[in-house]
Amino acid sequence: MHLNFGKTFLTGLALATLLGTATLALPAQAATLRMAWAQDATGLDPHTQTAFSSLRLLELIYEPLVRLDAEYNVGPAVAKSWEFSSDGLTLTFKLDPNAKFSTGDAVTSADVKASFERLLDEATAAAARANFLSIKTIDTPDPQTVVFNLSQPDAPILIAMSGTNASIVPASAIADGSVGTKAVGSGPFKLDEWDPNVKEVLSANPNWAGGKVGVDGIIISVLPSESSIIDSMRANQIDFALFNDPTIATLIPGEPNMTLNRIPGLAYNVLQLNPSRPPMDNVKVRQAISCAVNRQEIIDTALVGEGKVTGPLTMAAFASDPASLFCYKQDVEKAKALMAEAGLADGFSVNVIAATGEPPYAANEAQVLQSQLAAIGVKLTIQTMDLKVYVDTWLKGDFDMAVAQNGGRPDPYPMYNRYFTKDGNLIKVSNFTDPELDKLLQEGRIETDIAKRKPIFQQFEARLAEEAPWIWISSTVTYTANLGTVKGYEINPSGLIFSLSKVTVGE
Repeated sequence: MHLNFGKTFLTGLALATLLGTATLALPAQAATLRMAWAQDATGLDPHTQTAFSSLRLLELIYEPLVRLDAEYNVGPAVAKSWEFSSDGLTLTFKLDPNAKFSTGDAVTSADVKASFERLLDEATAAAARANFLSIKTIDTPDPQTVVFNLSQPDAPILIAMSGTNASIVPASAIADGSVGTKAVGSGPFKLDEWDPNVKEVLSANPNWAGGKVGVDGIIISVLPSESSIIDSMRANQIDFALFNDPTIATLIPGEPNMTLNRIPGLAYNVLQLNPSRPPMDNVKVRQAISCAVNRQEIIDTALVGEGKVTGPLTMAAFASDPASLFCYKQDVEKAKALMAEAGLADGFSVNVIAATGEPPYAANEAQVLQSQLAAIGVKLTIQTMDLKVYVDTWLKGDFDMAVAQNGGRPDPYPMYNRYFTKDGNLIKVSNFTDPELDKLLQEGRIETDIAKRKPIFQQFEARLAEEAPWIWISSTVTYTANLGTVKGYEINPSGLIFSLSKVTVGE
């Protein structure tokens, strides 16, 4: 598929170079950021995409109502201000009067209302739908005012509204069904061209209300491997890159004229079990698997020591010490005893799926897990899949087990309610509900006092680890790298690359 979104900002020479090769030996352009990654976006609909690679592209094009900074403070985006009512049942936004889509059309309250109605429509299959089920009605008293009427107090809804999956799209694009086929947002860049698995061409959005963008545009090259990205940076063909493979990223500090930007992330590596399928429907089997896993060995072997053992909560404000959670220290004898109690002392055979590109070490994780679980008679057959096929399979919950890397949030409720509440829109992915987990999530949702919220969510974390529908392994590390000519980039623990809107490229 090749989508052309109109005339680009490129010179004829640069465009001919782009079209002629995917290796992209590009001439330097003073105000163009040459960027690379090894895993391309899988789609353009900001409401439905779940792959990290898609969200990283779309966050440059679309804007949510509010945005989180690197310290998780809520700041303006499409909205310039907001206020909860004293009873917590209404949330009123005042939109930035200068906010415009890349077409030049103003962003109005009608666009916000249409966007959230689309998010809440089950037919959309929106990735973040469950975060907004407290929205009862939406009022638009004037073009710059939006009032969300809530069915209950909802402390984390602002954080949920900051995500790319809650982006504001034009009401006209929703009406004509073009969301996902065209990319029309109010963010710092507009998408001029997308040639899947080859390149994206973006130009600065002159209508962006956030101020002047630091570069004229971005050329994103999809290169075959992260090793080839380093080669391209050495040859001064790429200015900025995203890395997911720690075995490659950790080589960068030894490279002249390259800077590695590294920060602990909120995302997590996890072995997802499918509790709807025997024998994973037996809690003793799930617990046995948790006890048999040596999480630190997986980190040391598959992730070259990058990351830390984590429980379900990866944000420091709420997380428990993993050592306090059920069977977080490997105990093979306990695992064997649990298997015997489940009537499976001889073990069983099961398949595990892993994506080839996100994360790039998924197959290595699966191999270490295969070796560890063999000690209790669990025989894993590893099935590797192209990312798009993997995501489609994952969203259907059509797997026995899945090696996954899932996104984190600074608040536990929007991080997990979509998986582990009865109304969660990704319940097909987890295939697991538990009344106690649901109750604790709801309690944490309505509690506004952080001191009271923390013990609620620590109970949630302990319960989730003991029920073991998934086996949490490690927190992640977020990596980017740039040449010395790139100035002003700020790395974000959520993996966001929005600060590319303010970078400059010079000699």
